Amino acid sequence: MELRGKAALVTGSAVGIGRATALALARRGCHVVINYTRSQAEAEATVREVQALGARALLHRCDVSDEAGVRAMVFASEREFGRLDVLVNTAGTTHFAPADDLEAITPEIWDRIFNVNVRGTFFVTRAAAPLLKRSGNGAVVNLASIAGLRPAAQVIPYAASKAAIVNMTVSFARLLAPEVRVNAVAPGWMEGRWMRAALGADYDRLMEHRAQRTPLARVATPDDVAQAILGLVEGNDFVTGQTVVIDGGYSIVA
Repeated sequence: MELRGKAALVTGSAVGIGRATALALARRGCHVVINYTRSQAEAEATVREVQALGARALLHRCDVSDEAGVRAMVFASEREFGRLDVLVNTAGTTHFAPADDLEAITPEIWDRIFNVNVRGTFFVTRAAAPLLKRSGNGAVVNLASIAGLRPAAQVIPYAASKAAIVNMTVSFARLLAPEVRVNAVAPGWMEGRWMRAALGADYDRLMEHRAQRTPLARVATPDDVAQAILGLVEGNDFVTGQTVVIDGGYSIVA
């Protein structure tokens, strides 16, 4: 797909993978809708960075688990750019607790994780589908996780939600073909504030330990994931329904 002059919606694009993806798209000349829920200052900074790259940006606050809000966001995207060619679903949440502490997972925690990660991905993709199909060469990339393929130290609802994303990716790939391709990426351990929150004081030690056990000798960065997302959007016109693992080869030796 030639991205110059096209339009993309990236959910959860104030920080992390979403931000890196929005900037990668902007560098290709793609206009971007920057979506956020709480991180307003970071979202506004991402908008400025997109604009500095010469692309147009639309800032839109929306909790992706709110169906009405999602439909309003897609409508605003069409009104601003007149089209939608790319959707990247990176908005997500988790809960940090020992994986074996099952009692720490309250119904409210379970519902919040599934509402954002699973319902949110469904709501946004469903709302965007007509515009993506109208594009004729639309692309969707969902954010799964290695936890959805090989659950280990993650809390159960997070891993289960990412497994649901892998399954949903295949379903949407069938339903939206041939006008729209739908794929997913599944990062392994990543640098950033999520892992800092999860690992606390052990962050540096455990990240270095994981890097030493990874064939490519480091952990993933948001830019690594954005690069893979861009590849699925821009350079793989005959790939759909797939989940690409981004873990530096850790899963082939662990």
